[in-house]
Amino acid sequence: MVTHYSVSGHLACGRHGDNLAASAELNQVKCHNCRNTDAYKQARRDQRNASRRAARKARSSHPAGNWRDAWQQRLAQMPGRQRLPRGFAGQAFV
Repeated sequence: MVTHYSVSGHLACGRHGDNLAASAELNQVKCHNCRNTDAYKQARRDQRNASRRAARKARSSHPAGNWRDAWQQRLAQMPGRQRLPRGFAGQAFV
C-alpha cells in the first residue's frame, strides 16, 4: 500500500480520495510523487538540519579540555574502592 505525505490535511502529490493512506511522518512516505514535491523536500531538509543541530549541541556540551575532571568524577561515582582503571594517581588500593 502506498503511503502519501500529508501537509495540513492535503496530500503533497495532489491526489484526492477517502481510501488513500497518508502520514505526516517522513520515513513512512512511499509515494514517489509526494517525495518529489517541494513540501516534502523542505520538510526532509528541516528534519536533517534539526538532527544536525542536536548533534552539534551534544558535542559542544562535552568540553574537550576538561576530560580529566570528567573522568575523575566518573570514577568517584563508581561504587567500591577496588576498581580498574584507578585514575591518574598511584595505585592506592589493590
